[in-house]
Amino acid sequence: MHNVTFALDSAWRVLLTCLILGAGLPILFAAGIRALAWSSGGEPTVTETGVAVPAPRPAGKVLAYACFTVVVLAVLLGITFIVASGFGKAITFDHVIPTLIDK
Repeated sequence: MHNVTFALDSAWRVLLTCLILGAGLPILFAAGIRALAWSSGGEPTVTETGVAVPAPRPAGKVLAYACFTVVVLAVLLGITFIVASGFGKAITFDHVIPTLIDK
């Protein structure tokens, strides 16, 4: 019975990692695209005096670039992990910044 508990615990961790990295990053990228579209302010309206262009929303651009930054950093961390493994190194998160150490 102890082995089943260990197996389910490991399966849960793998599932969570797959959801975060496998589906989470594309969802975050899509949210960034949506925030970038939202930042334009919407569709212009035609009035009797001319065309009224809505005011842009700078918060949308900030949110979009924040989402894109997280996605790019995750991709770079993944590439670093793959390359470091090839050179016999490992990545540790003992400090906030990821550090390469010998295996």
